[in-house]
Amino acid sequence: MVAAGYCLYGSATMVVLSTGHGVNGFMLDPSIGEFILTHPRMRVPEKGKIYSINEGYAKHWSNGLTQYIHTRKFPEEGQKGMAQRYVGSMVADVHRTFLNGGIFLYPPTADAPNGKLRLLYECAPMAYLCEQAGGLATTGKCDILDILPTKIHERAPIYMGSRKDVEELLKYLENDHAE
Repeated sequence: MVAAGYCLYGSATMVVLSTGHGVNGFMLDPSIGEFILTHPRMRVPEKGKIYSINEGYAKHWSNGLTQYIHTRKFPEEGQKGMAQRYVGSMVADVHRTFLNGGIFLYPPTADAPNGKLRLLYECAPMAYLCEQAGGLATTGKCDILDILPTKIHERAPIYMGSRKDVEELLKYLENDHAE
């Protein structure tokens, strides 16, 4: 992969792009009809305060993932918990994660053991941007960008965001691989 990007439409129109030398965000200035560099050299914070997952599938999660989410909601004494935010749009949820830190999770389930998001045009481009901005992106077993696709619509689970948050999750997921 040599480039990736996304557009975000809302109260403002934004394009986030990487050509392999970091990540930059551009916002549309409608008064002149041009995109202006508003977020140069974007960096995912090392640690965040928000996790983003569809909790409607909680009964289908692995034990390791269930334990991880539990510790985010109910941290040990003296530890800080995380807030849950889930828009249901990968771009919006990941964009918030890039700006504020935290972790975006779209795990496999019994019904979708290979995940639901498409590797080639959802997981890999967002993983590329995440890693270019200093974050991590994994399936829970390997780096998303290390997967050699075999089908155009191949799917993959994905966990991405702040380096420390993803590393903490991977410790919980190790228990699933040992079972």
